[in-house]
Amino acid sequence: MRYSSQVKPISYLKANAAEVLAQLAEQREPLVITQNGEAKAVLQDVTSFEETQETLALLKILALGNQEVTGGKIKPVADVAARLRRKHSTP
Repeated sequence: MRYSSQVKPISYLKANAAEVLAQLAEQREPLVITQNGEAKAVLQDVTSFEETQETLALLKILALGNQEVTGGKIKPVADVAARLRRKHSTP
């Protein structure tokens, strides 16, 4: 995805905030906001933001799992299944 077509100055945002928000929701592409010719912020719709946060959380879980595997903190699946069966079979 190229962000060069989605760059607007902060003055555009100030003058067209409602339109910008509608466009963000419809197109679901982030918008780079510039100030004095420099990129200063990125705006995105809430749905895209939430999806990004969920993706990051899953990636963090995967990274933690990989660290545990690398560190040898693993157990055979049969041992885990047996422990779960014992746990659920006791009143």
